[in-house]
Amino acid sequence: MPNQAENQLNEAKEPKEIIRVSISEAARLFGVNAQTIRRAIRSKEITYVVVSGRYKINFESLVRWSQQKHAIKKKSDQHGIGQYIDRWKISNTLYSPNPKSLKPPNPSV
Repeated sequence: MPNQAENQLNEAKEPKEIIRVSISEAARLFGVNAQTIRRAIRSKEITYVVVSGRYKINFESLVRWSQQKHAIKKKSDQHGIGQYIDRWKISNTLYSPNPKSLKPPNPSV
């Protein structure tokens, strides 16, 4: 039976699925104007590809960018996806993970 370290190693070998969103989707998700997203693209703060003449933004880079910018993070918390975080928290302990079963990640891996 594989242990946790082997599982993490296997996950690292598998290519990650890249999630891409449009400019308008990104603006809605983070509660900002589409022009703010376009400025971030122009200044190369977020990564993207062009598909059929449209920008498709790498979601991971978008999240990283939003967390680095205090004003964007605040807008996201008030008007974007951040306003729903408290609603997503699991309140029923029957479905919550047991804290004892959660191990901290091994820093040497």
